[in-house]
This record gives sequence, structure tokens and C-alpha cells, in this order.
Amino acid sequence: MTTRTELLEIVANGESSGVEFKRDILQNHELASELVAFSNLEGGIVVLGVDDDGRMVGLTRDRLEEWVMTTCRDKIRPGIIPFFETIRDIQPGVDVAIVRVPRGFNVHSRWHNNRHTYYIRVGTQSREPTPEELSRLFQQRGTFRAELRPVSGSTIDDLDRRRLKDYFERVRQQEIPPDDDEAGWRTLLVNTEIMVDVGATLSGILLFGIAPNRFLPQAGIDAAAFPGFEKDYAARERRALRGPLTPLMDRDGAVREAGLVEQAVEFVRRNTPITASLEDATRRIERPAYPDEAVREAVVNALVHRDYLLANTDVELAIYRDRLEIISPGRLPNGITPERMRAGTRAARNQLLKDVMRDYGYLEHMGMGVPRKIVRGMREHNGTDPDLAEEGERFIVRLFAGPPEPEDS
Repeated sequence: MTTRTELLEIVANGESSGVEFKRDILQNHELASELVAFSNLEGGIVVLGVDDDGRMVGLTRDRLEEWVMTTCRDKIRPGIIPFFETIRDIQPGVDVAIVRVPRGFNVHSRWHNNRHTYYIRVGTQSREPTPEELSRLFQQRGTFRAELRPVSGSTIDDLDRRRLKDYFERVRQQEIPPDDDEAGWRTLLVNTEIMVDVGATLSGILLFGIAPNRFLPQAGIDAAAFPGFEKDYAARERRALRGPLTPLMDRDGAVREAGLVEQAVEFVRRNTPITASLEDATRRIERPAYPDEAVREAVVNALVHRDYLLANTDVELAIYRDRLEIISPGRLPNGITPERMRAGTRAARNQLLKDVMRDYGYLEHMGMGVPRKIVRGMREHNGTDPDLAEEGERFIVRLFAGPPEPEDS
């Protein structure tokens, strides 16, 4: 329950991304619009009986709670059940009501005049989303898989048949159609969601495309190695890493053509120092700044779980004097937090990408790659604790070259 003091503080702070003031004379579809917008963001409250400027005007509508509940059932799809409470005598003789909704598990819409309308909360405003924003909203709620959208203009000829044969024969160990059986290949690729009837899927192009960036400008890694602690024009090396996610392997398992993951790991190897020491005064031990397993896991996670609806934004790999950063565009999917990742919680924005990369051995079946390979791996390697952080519309993994240097006294 909200106390009188808490409500006064809410009103004093004004409207925000989670707070809206309304007189209770508004129409039911207007209230529905506000509640839908909050539910489609992170939840929020509508304070009834307060003007936009924060002036307490009080409640006037009879049977207000019943009206609110009916609105949430009849004017919102899927319907929601809000938390309703009345605060008596917030000022002498003035009552106000709070209608609180949590973040929805589904994407909600307002149902009015036989029409669905979606709303999102942007700052202090509730407005209709753009088509791109609505697609991302459905994707975040797990009701829409962007990775299975057809890539406009693509055909079966835009997929690398060599990689496809390697995947199905060597990795999955299954029979494949003859090279000249186009109908058989098309059926196989449609059944495995690498293609749809009208072309290759987004995942198909990312995994096996001959030139993914021809169709998807965001399908790469921008890599840079800087000499100091911050970004600098005088980078030691800058490179745009391009190509499909999967490697092309020889029959003996050797990499014939590197995929994006191998390209990224090799970039880190050649731009970070190797230290050497003698063990038992006889055996030379070489130690990289970052273990390959931790780097590979961070790169794979960035590529597999990024938001590919954010066009023209590559995964970023940046090497500094004291750390390595891998930045993935988009917020974490399906309620995942950095803390839950450390615990091994599993959730996938792009399930097909995850499944195929797991087939290649890049991901663990139990989803323990982050806690085992990144967190524990870095602690065992050099005693540092990786930083996993969600900052705005991006997720960052920071690996540190060593414990922080002590400050001069």
C-alpha cells in the first residue's frame, strides 16, 4: 500500500516514464492507453484525481474502482488486472486513487472502436510505436522471432553450400540431398528454418550467408585495439570483421575458412601480449592476457543474443591497455539481468542461432558458459572479476588484463 507521504513525494516529483497524472473524468479508452503504455514498458502508475501540473483536484466519479477494472477488462487486450487503491484526505476533503500495472508478460493493446492500437511510454508521453519499435517490443516479450523473418531479395544461392554441407554432414551427421537436387535442398533448409518459401531467413544469412553484410549491414564486428585506456584515433589496429558466423572446416576438423568467432578471437590474440614464465625452472609456460575460452564465450554471446532489429549497428570489440570490451546492441532479452547471467539463467532472443552455434560446440548445453568460462575462467586466469553491464540499449562484457594497479599515495 502507498502511504500518504509516499504519494505526496510522487506528486512532488511530477510525471515520468512510470507516473502519469489524470483527472478521473477521462474516457475509459484514454485510461486504457496510459495503462497499455506502462505495461508495454516497465510498468507504472496512473494517479487519478491529480492535474497534469500536480494540483490535487480529487475524485468525482462514482464506483471508480469498478470502472477502472471494467476498463482493464474491456478496453485492453489481453486484459490486465491492476492494483487499485484510494488515498483518503491527501488534502482536507480530497481523495485520490492509484492504478498500478506491472510490466506485462505479453504485448498489450487498447481495444477501441473495433480496432487494436499499441502504445509505448516515452518519457512522460504515451504514444503509438513505430513499426520498428513494435517489432522489437514483440521480440522482447518472446512473441515474435525476428531471426525467422525472410531477408528481402535473398535466395538459396546466397547461402554457402559448402558450409551447409559441412553442417549437415559433419556436425549433424545426417544425409543430405545431391548437389543437383535443388528441391531437396530447399525442403531441407525450409524444414530447418534456414529458409522460408520466399528466401533465406535472417538466421540463415547470418549463419551460412556467402556475404551476410550485403543484406544485413549489422551482421559483423567492428574491432579496434587502442594503446591506452580510452578510444584513440591512433589505434594499433582497426578491422571490420565480416562473414558468416559459422566456420568452414576440413574433414579432419581443421578450420579452412574462419567464421566471425574465430576472426574475433584471432584479433584479440594478435593485439594482446603474451607473458612467459618457467615452471620448475625447465618448462616454459606462455600465458595470454585473456584466455581464449573467455573471449570466445563473450563473442559468441554477443553475436547470438544481440538485437538484430537494430540495423546499422555492429557488435563492437575494443581492446584497451587494461581491459577488453565486447558490446552487443540491444537490451538483454526476456527479463534476463547481468546477475541472472552470472547464475547461469538461460534465455534466447535468437533461438535458431543459439541452437546451431551450440551444434558447433560454441555454447554449452546447460547454458553455463558465462559463469564457467567467463566469470570463473577469468578468476582462475588472473584473479579478476569480469564486468557484465546493461547500459542503455547495449550489453557490455568487460574482461580485465589484471587486478587494478594501486593508486599512488
